[in-house]
Amino acid sequence: MPDESKEKKRPDPDVLLAKLNKETRGKLTVFLGAAAGVGKTYTMLEAAHEMLASGVDVVIGWVETHKRQETEKMVEGLPRLPAKEIDYRGRNLHEMDIDAILVRRPKVVLVDELAHTNVAGSRHVRRFQDVEEILNAGIDVATTLNIQHIETLNDIVAQITGVKVRETVPDRIVEQADQVQLIDIPPNELIKRLKEGKIYMPHQAELALHKFFRPGNINALRELSLRFTAYRVDKELNEYMQEHDIPGPWPAGERVMVCVSASPFSAQLIRAARRLARGLQAELLAVHIDTPRRSSTSEGERDRIFRNMRLAEELGAKTISIVGKDLTEEILRMTREHNVTHLVVGKPLRGRLWEWLNGGAVVDKLIRYSGGINIHVIQGNTEVKDEPKVKTIAPTKAIHWWHYIAGLLMIILMTAGNWWWRHYLEPMHFMLLYLLPVLLSAVWWGKGPSYVTALCSVLFFDFFFISPIFTFNISDLPYMWSLPLFLLISFIIGGQTEKLRVEVTLARQREKTTGALYSFSREIAAIVDIGVIVGILAEQVWQTLDKSVAVFLPQDEKLVLAAEAGPGKIGEDAGEKAVAVWAFEHGEIAGHCTDTLPGARYMYLPLTTSQNTVGVLGIEIHEEILTSPQKRLMEAWAGLAAIAVERVKLAEQARQAALLAESDQLRTALFNSISHELRTPLSSIIGAISGLMDTEGVYSENDKKELLETVKEGADRMNRLVVNLLDTARLESGMMQLKKDWCDIEDITGSALRRVGECIKGRALLVNIAPDLPMIKADCVLLEQVVVNLLDNACKYSVQGSEIVITASQDTSVIQVSIADRGIGIPTENLMQIFDKFYRVEQLKTVNGTGLGLSICKGIIEAHGGTIQAENRPGGGTVMTFILPWEEQPPMHMA
Repeated sequence: MPDESKEKKRPDPDVLLAKLNKETRGKLTVFLGAAAGVGKTYTMLEAAHEMLASGVDVVIGWVETHKRQETEKMVEGLPRLPAKEIDYRGRNLHEMDIDAILVRRPKVVLVDELAHTNVAGSRHVRRFQDVEEILNAGIDVATTLNIQHIETLNDIVAQITGVKVRETVPDRIVEQADQVQLIDIPPNELIKRLKEGKIYMPHQAELALHKFFRPGNINALRELSLRFTAYRVDKELNEYMQEHDIPGPWPAGERVMVCVSASPFSAQLIRAARRLARGLQAELLAVHIDTPRRSSTSEGERDRIFRNMRLAEELGAKTISIVGKDLTEEILRMTREHNVTHLVVGKPLRGRLWEWLNGGAVVDKLIRYSGGINIHVIQGNTEVKDEPKVKTIAPTKAIHWWHYIAGLLMIILMTAGNWWWRHYLEPMHFMLLYLLPVLLSAVWWGKGPSYVTALCSVLFFDFFFISPIFTFNISDLPYMWSLPLFLLISFIIGGQTEKLRVEVTLARQREKTTGALYSFSREIAAIVDIGVIVGILAEQVWQTLDKSVAVFLPQDEKLVLAAEAGPGKIGEDAGEKAVAVWAFEHGEIAGHCTDTLPGARYMYLPLTTSQNTVGVLGIEIHEEILTSPQKRLMEAWAGLAAIAVERVKLAEQARQAALLAESDQLRTALFNSISHELRTPLSSIIGAISGLMDTEGVYSENDKKELLETVKEGADRMNRLVVNLLDTARLESGMMQLKKDWCDIEDITGSALRRVGECIKGRALLVNIAPDLPMIKADCVLLEQVVVNLLDNACKYSVQGSEIVITASQDTSVIQVSIADRGIGIPTENLMQIFDKFYRVEQLKTVNGTGLGLSICKGIIEAHGGTIQAENRPGGGTVMTFILPWEEQPPMHMA
């Protein structure tokens, strides 16, 4: 049995990978305080002086002194990089120069105010993103941060102080910090500093004393800071135990899921879920589910969903957006698929009646059917103000109201028609006809117009067809309950029709997306040219999204434009290309609709594989906000293209590796063959010459003649080897030029037989050449060499006294020549390889040879446009057949 204790102590691969990445990244030190004025910047500068005195290369990237004399004195004596000037609406503003820091590459750089928002036109929207880029370059960073700027604590701080902080930093930035140093002073001392004007200007200080800097607020913020720091200490302890393989009660595998919607309250839910996940040391999953009943159709709702999902991503959550029929069922399905242990949902803000009309409260259903999942119902802040609305491209208000007017017109037309037939039909039949306008309104314009049309249907029916007519009084008792029932049925039909309409719309969108991806993947499946792949990618994206597209690929250590599609052309736009280069080098999305270089016209998605980044896909974006389906589609395209490009590159690498392996194999075979083929004749020649040189020996004339014949045979054998090697080299290099002329197969055969006269001695030779065999246009010398090689091969692998048969005939437009022997034959599995260079059948390696003769024959025959093959002969032996194309010889004209 395996040692269970060793299994438990085995390091987690993910932990090891994270440790490796951490070692190559710069170190982050955060000076954390409960509020402004506690001395974070001062302490950071004090630490910088100590580092500088100990020889550490430390520079100031950005420090904000706020004109405090104590801080300004601490800045003196420290190297400082100049700020970058940015022109913003006619004003010259200053920001930290990231490029200057990356060029300077100090050991440590000081960056004050981590939560700062950069001026429009900067590379990144937020300063913490600048810090991340610097850290990824391997440079250590020291920075400052107030507790109220941590994202998940934002809501709690707002409840404590009544001030909503807009500039926040994702928790992951602080959690990934290598060191968090808490800077704390007593509330009385902080208030004293505020009154002395050491934090704010006098008029600002007076206002802050009565709002943010009240003693109770300060103590609450100090408690938050201490709790957060204590969590950090606990996390560092766990990491230390894991790194040093110390056993301990590790936390169970918990997973927290939060449901995200277009509600402004969703941001609070996400932060609460993140705090819960942090406390449980669990993975966080943020899920948005779009259903027909709760579909987010307005631009403002889609904008809020996008921002909420991006907030979840910034807080380290894995985000998923799906489409489903029923919200409760889809949530429970996601919890089962992802093994969720804690589900965070919001408490309903609307009344019971509204929830009942919309199918029941989701929270109640989740609690009822959740099983063993822990449900956390969070009370939302009803006073949360909605985010600023973005400018929409939805239909205008006039068009919107026209839908209601059109529904009313349909009711009027239906009433006029029914009035015409009132003497022939019962009023109850008219009631059913009034369902038609309700149905059409729901199909064409949605739920709202259909409800109004349903209400108008009841009123018109009552006014014109229920006695007493032309009044809203009802004298017939059955209509007292049938009209409300009709109205309810109309509402149900309208709602269900609207639901079906939304489902059809979503299905069409999914079909379009799936079809586009399937079409793209099918087109590039068998393509082995990267240029063609990116060209198809550009065309597909342009045709599907109607947006201009540019694809960049690395070439000669530069990023070059490989394909474009659409009316917008990047051309030589250095600014756009610089954004593409940044996305390629960092492997992150950049450009429009992102927080990195958002001023660009295009959004740049890196074509990233498991190994590296192979290119960049740029898409021109005109909208300010992208919907989740659009973003997923773009990312899917980029992923498919990256896989296809990597496939081609891997195939090329595999081909090169195969060629290298084949080359090594050929080189080995060549050395083995040459060493054997040279050693044997050389030994014979040396032995014969030594005998001839031996003057003491007594050799007769016959003996001397035999020795000389041995020398000649050895020399001829070596000559054949050299000729074969030269012929092979010429075939490989393409230098073998055919000198075609009209040749007689019978003459070629006779000449070849004379050349191999010694070889065929003692064998029964049968030549069967058709008497009417025409002349063939070929290189006669090379064709003779083919016959010689085939005869030599037949002699070597057959025994003395066996027959060799040469056959030549014509079959329509080809000439066929065969040489058959009665040798040992060739194993069936080797017949296809027998013409490869240096290939020899294992069972036949006892016979001398290099494995080049048949390969040369194949090269010569194929150069003539013919084919050659080998097959076993019935009764034993082998038949070598080559077929050459034949053309009629033109008539010869006598001079």
